Amino acid sequence: MNDKQPKRACILIVDDEAANLKLLDRMLGGQGYENLILIQDPREVVTAYHENRPDLILLDINMPHLDGYEVIDQLNRLRDPLLPPILILTAQRTKEYLLRALDSGARDFVSKPFDRNELLMRVRNLLDAQLAHRVLYNQKDVLEQMVRERTGELHHTRLQVVQRLGKAAEYRDEETGCHILRMSHICTLLAREVGWSEADCDLMLNASPMHDIGKIGIPDAVLLKPGRFEPREWEVMKTHSEIGAKLLEGDDSDLLRMARDIALTHHEKWDGSGYPHGLAGESIPQAGRIAALADVFDALTSERPYKSAWTVEAAVALIKENSGKHFDPALVDVFLRELPNIIAIKEKFAEPEKR
Repeated sequence: MNDKQPKRACILIVDDEAANLKLLDRMLGGQGYENLILIQDPREVVTAYHENRPDLILLDINMPHLDGYEVIDQLNRLRDPLLPPILILTAQRTKEYLLRALDSGARDFVSKPFDRNELLMRVRNLLDAQLAHRVLYNQKDVLEQMVRERTGELHHTRLQVVQRLGKAAEYRDEETGCHILRMSHICTLLAREVGWSEADCDLMLNASPMHDIGKIGIPDAVLLKPGRFEPREWEVMKTHSEIGAKLLEGDDSDLLRMARDIALTHHEKWDGSGYPHGLAGESIPQAGRIAALADVFDALTSERPYKSAWTVEAAVALIKENSGKHFDPALVDVFLRELPNIIAIKEKFAEPEKR
């Protein structure tokens, strides 16, 4: 500890006797302490505390208006994690009196009349401890900031992996990056409207692009077939849900857990006629139900090499018809209410014009 640091520390001295304040000012000032705040009225302590942020408080006990115990109580109620040590100044020598002061939160005491050497030693020891505590506290802040930054880096890296996985699935079939953007933003809009927190909506935004990651494992002969699937081919195609879930399992992050749920269940249907497990109703994770609705709507209204884009009106009619069958009826109600915003998302992330 640099020897100059304690001398620059702020010391708050509270005593209703002007003579005591003058004596302490002379004793400490003569020892080189530069920042002494003298208070004769204990009602001014809290205000002075906020203005000066002292490193040590010398406090008399027997004072008018507020005694030392009441002052300590006011300071404790501030809940300051760096509350400085309190050195009691007292003419009382009874054990009960001193124990009450220590039990209230005081760190040490000095008896009146003051012994100069004892006072200076106790002041120096308490300041050294407080300044060391302040250094540790500041280091804790630095470490916490480093942890936050590192956590942010890991989160960013995880999102990069997720986004690249989503793009990998796009390269396998005729879907585009714009579909992924539209679908994920529609999912996020619906999630927000059914009451998800902003943190969970952020997870949805970044997890839903991996809904078809399992298509990586589907043979080209099936995945890229331009016409209708034969029954055997359709069974192969349906396995992409479970393939995607297997690719995403084994990580305990909220992001990849949600991504796995979506990949596995976005082809389940409300009435239990979907795949891969024939789940029905609320046994389907809500994330999967949301993704199912957003994915179907955008797929219907998007052009593909093997089909023309449906009109929004036609797609909405099909969704209404399948409310309670394919889709969660409560989500369909939200979808219809938010249709103008969903159309705005489609326009914002529209396919680039072909040259």
